[in-house]
Parts: sequence; C-alpha cells; structure tokens
Amino acid sequence: MELIQKLNWRYATKRMNGQEVPEEKLDNILEAIRLSASSAGLQPYKVFVIKDAATKEKLKEAAFGQPQLTEASHVIIFASWKDVTQEKIDDYIGFIASERNIPVESLDAFKANLGKLVDMDAEQNFKWSSRQTYIALGTGLVAAAFEEVDATPMEGFDNSKVDEILGLEAKGLSSVSIMTLGYRDAANDFLSGAKKVRRSKEELFELV
Repeated sequence: MELIQKLNWRYATKRMNGQEVPEEKLDNILEAIRLSASSAGLQPYKVFVIKDAATKEKLKEAAFGQPQLTEASHVIIFASWKDVTQEKIDDYIGFIASERNIPVESLDAFKANLGKLVDMDAEQNFKWSSRQTYIALGTGLVAAAFEEVDATPMEGFDNSKVDEILGLEAKGLSSVSIMTLGYRDAANDFLSGAKKVRRSKEELFELV
C-alpha cells in the first residue's frame, strides 16, 4: 500500500535544507488539515502558516534554537481556542444550517449537546480544545508524508513566547503544537537513513 510505504519513509526530521515546498503540495497538506476529523466538527482552533523569515527566526528563539524553525519552508502553528463560548457555538450552528440548507431549528438538539462545552471550567475547556488540535496535526503529518514532504511535530517551545510573537492573546487563542514542513538535509540529520523503530503489531494491538 502506497500510504504505508510513505509512512515508513517519514520521520521527525531534525535538519532541513531550506528548499521551498511547492504551492500545490502545501495546499494539499493544508486542505487535509482543514478536512481533518474534529469532535462535532467544531474545529476549536486556528492554524497559522508561517513563511516570513523574520517571524521564523523569532519562533526559533521561542523553540530553544531548534534549527527546523528557520530551515523549514513553512512553519505551521496549531493554536487552540482559549474558551468555547455560546456565541461560537451559535455561529457554528448557523454555519451548518447555511451550508446544508436546513432550518437552524432542526439542529436544536445538537446545539444543546454542544452547549455542555460552555459549562466546563476554563481549564477543562482549553484542554478539550487543545486535544482537537492534535487530531489536525496528525492528519497534517500523514498528508505531508503522502506528498513526500518532510514534517516535524514539535511541543518543545515556550508557548507564551509564541503567543506573543503571533499576537494570540488578543485573538482568544493559545499555541499548542508546531509542525515544520520542508525537505530533509540528509548530510546533517543524524536520523536520516536510520531504521524506523516502532513496536510490533503483536505488542501494540490487542484484539478483544
């Protein structure tokens, strides 16, 4: 299966060569992220696509000097909503009704169920939203592999500094994870060419 071959090819690239990702491949990766699974389809996050060199340099400092931030073609920031409000749910319900050309009242039960998110305390609310970003991140990693674009998922960064660089506080967002996109620098990446190590299916999976 072609996808499995490409997942075997991918790894968390530590050094990139600065080569730009073609627009078509980037668009496909971003579209896969847009279409990613999300609880209730709410997508309680925003995705920032960073190409500007000066911004990438600042992000590198916030990520403790990890070279992928400036060597990558693009840096993708997944930023979660800091809270799920009734207004956001109302907007989402209206959007569904408009897109599907159905009465908004037909979604009352669904809307009431989503309203449970509003009742969470702020910490629970943010944790729930943050977990949704990881689903999108995973989809992006698979899409990048399919396009044969190297990608590195990253949590090792100062969230408060990234939030400040991108002005996220004013947008009601906070950074959760990063994905760098580019092409491996095989000569300088110690993991390039290394055997992929994963647990066996017998150890990983348990059928019940």
